[in-house]
Amino acid sequence: MTQIRFAVAGARGRMGQAVIRVLTERDLTIATTFDKGDTIDLSQADVVIDFTTPSSTLALAEACALEGEKRGRALAHIIGSTGFMPQQLIAIDAYGERNIVLRSGNFSLGVNMLMGLVKQAASKLAADAWDIEVLEAHHKRKVDAPSGTALMLGDAAAEGRGVDLNVVRVAARDGLTGQREPGTIGFSVIRGGGIIGEHSVLFAAEDEVITLSHSARDRTLFARGAIEAALWAAQQSPGLYDMQDVLGFR
Repeated sequence: MTQIRFAVAGARGRMGQAVIRVLTERDLTIATTFDKGDTIDLSQADVVIDFTTPSSTLALAEACALEGEKRGRALAHIIGSTGFMPQQLIAIDAYGERNIVLRSGNFSLGVNMLMGLVKQAASKLAADAWDIEVLEAHHKRKVDAPSGTALMLGDAAAEGRGVDLNVVRVAARDGLTGQREPGTIGFSVIRGGGIIGEHSVLFAAEDEVITLSHSARDRTLFARGAIEAALWAAQQSPGLYDMQDVLGFR
């Protein structure tokens, strides 16, 4: 494929606008753009970059599958939407048999490097001596919490310890909670102003603290990462992928 044609979902949103801006700067081909309420026409697209909502993403996954079946070649669906319920993720994963599905809670190179560091640290620091807290802050317009990136970092920590995040996760604390249970992974959330994205993973022992963190200064970095992911995914076979695959970590 010599020229990859892009469709941009959520085109009127902040991330959609950033993706369109970077595609234009790089002189890449934009086949179509659309947002909520618009007609979805993927007939001229090879890849779809999707920063929307879980329900919109599911509808778009089906549209990609139908279009791919028409032309006998799978479309690549690059998913940056967050806030999925478990049943929705199962449904998205099922489309990996029909589409090239690449989903990530964060398309930043720095964040994906941070995941590797968190996993390594968690594997080396004993759960009975080191508590783990994932802290994140975003702008006041973000509707889901914790962020997809925070959950990715929590998953990395849990994987490093060989446990299931769903079992050890503490989503919030309020009131008389009692003392902390050993081995749990806590989450703290801030929403305010125009914060683009701040994430930290804190490892706390009785007498020392290690903090691994990442700060996003411009949401364009996420657009650039999603476009690189799309260029990579367009050359793949149907299946499920993430940024760890794009960066060659897996």
